[in-house]
Amino acid sequence: MNKIIVVDDHALFREGIKLLIENEGLGKVIAEAENGQMLLDLLKTLQPDLVIMDIEMPVMGGLEATHKALQIHPELKVLVLTMLNDKANYFDMTNAGVSGFVLKTAGKQEFEKAINAIIRGECYFSNDVLRQIILNMDNGELVHNTTDRQHEKLTARETEVLQYFCEGLTVSEIASKLFISIKTVESHRSALLKKTNTRNTINLVLYAIKNNMISI
Repeated sequence: MNKIIVVDDHALFREGIKLLIENEGLGKVIAEAENGQMLLDLLKTLQPDLVIMDIEMPVMGGLEATHKALQIHPELKVLVLTMLNDKANYFDMTNAGVSGFVLKTAGKQEFEKAINAIIRGECYFSNDVLRQIILNMDNGELVHNTTDRQHEKLTARETEVLQYFCEGLTVSEIASKLFISIKTVESHRSALLKKTNTRNTINLVLYAIKNNMISI
């Protein structure tokens, strides 16, 4: 069973998330923390499969905690669960190495989908988060890579796969949608990461949005 730590400064929220996780059979909450420093202390003796992380917390916030936690356990998966709609936090947390984002206003199905995808080794970026980023990004913020135009050499299938990633679909969902194997989707993803010089699906999605490569 997946071992999970919930990090949030609101006790009632942590308890609700714990009940949802365990009642739905998504895993076992092995510990809770009310700030990032408490998480780091827990990681001295515990080895969770997944950390569900808030961003704004006292003592130590989610950004610093994620950086330090991944230094301790590089394979640790971090799902950000937040109310924030400031896009800067999404970019910072992505660069820190998180595996996914879900807004606290998301429904149960969205939350379960995110956990299952991340536990499988995929990244998950909810449509709610994508919409928040797009709404807060004007044309002046679109960043075009002037030294590497490899992304202009995408094949039609790669562009199609990229579009689905940017719509929040997981690898398995894209495979079902296109009637191809999961292995084939992963191959297209690898090609996309190489051509855009990005390191994971979340970075790929942000790159595509910033370079106006897709429409959502």
